[in-house]
Amino acid sequence: MRITVTTPTGNVGRHVVEMLVRAGVRPTVLVRDPARVDPAVLERVDAVPVDQRDADAVVAATKGTDALFWVDPPTFADDPSADYALATDAVARAVSENQISRTVFQSSIGAELRHGAGEIDDLARTEEHLDATGASVVHLRCGFFFSNLLLQLDAVRAGVVPIVLPVDQPMPWVAPRDIAEVAVSRLLSDGWTGRRVQAVHGPADLSWAEAAAIVTDATGHPVRAERITDDEMRGLLAGYGMSDGLVEAVMGMSTGMRDGFVPEQARDVTTTTPTTLGSWAYDVLRPLL
Repeated sequence: MRITVTTPTGNVGRHVVEMLVRAGVRPTVLVRDPARVDPAVLERVDAVPVDQRDADAVVAATKGTDALFWVDPPTFADDPSADYALATDAVARAVSENQISRTVFQSSIGAELRHGAGEIDDLARTEEHLDATGASVVHLRCGFFFSNLLLQLDAVRAGVVPIVLPVDQPMPWVAPRDIAEVAVSRLLSDGWTGRRVQAVHGPADLSWAEAAAIVTDATGHPVRAERITDDEMRGLLAGYGMSDGLVEAVMGMSTGMRDGFVPEQARDVTTTTPTTLGSWAYDVLRPLL
C-alpha cells in the first residue's frame, strides 16, 4: 500500500507521518522543503519537494498512490481563495488522473454551510471538487484545534485572549493528534468506499470561558477570554500584517458560526476523541508560559 501525506510538518500531518511509520508504512510526503522534516523521520519516508498549488507537480508526485491524506496548504496571500482554488484543482486532478482509491481530506466544521464562513468556505469548495471526482473520500470535519492557542501565545502569556464569539458559546475543541489518529485509521483501512463525512469533535464542547479556566488550572497561569468587537479584531489582525482579504477570511471563520450554528454531525462515539484540553495544555502549553 502506498500512502501519500501532505503538510507532513503541520500540526496534524506530522502526527500522521509518525503514526504511519510506527505502523510499518514508508509514506510518501509532499513538502516544499524536505529539510523542514525531522531528520529522524526523513530517513523513514520518501520526501518529494512539491508545491501543493502546482497541479502538474502534485499529479506527478502522487502516481501510484493508493491512499492520500490531503490538507489544503496555509496561505497568507492577499486573495486566500485564489490560493485555495489552485490547491483544490491540484488534488482533484491527482485523484482523478491517478485513480487514487481513498482520500482523507482535513476539512472543518462549518464546511457544511458552504457559504458565509470565511476561509472555511474554501474547504467546502475542496470537498465539492473531491466529491465530483466520484472517488472514495472521507471529509474530516474538525473542531477548533487546541494548537490554535499557540497562535495566540502572547495573549495567553498576557492573561487575556481576545475573541469575537460570545464567551459562553460552546464549540468542539480537539487535539491535532486525535485528528491524525482518525485520519490514519481511514488511510490504513480499505473497508470503506464512497463519500463519507466524519466529524472529529474532541472530548467535549467548550465555551471560551470554560477553555480559559481549564488552561488556567492546567498551566497555573491565569488566563481569561474577553470578547471584543469585530472591528477591534480586524484591527488586531491587520496589525499582524494581514491583508484586508486575509483579515476577512479569518474573521469569517468565527462570525459565520456564532449565530446558532450547530455542526451537521452530532457528538457520538464516532465523533468524540479522547485527548482533553487540560492534558494538552499541561504537556504543550505550560512549558511555553
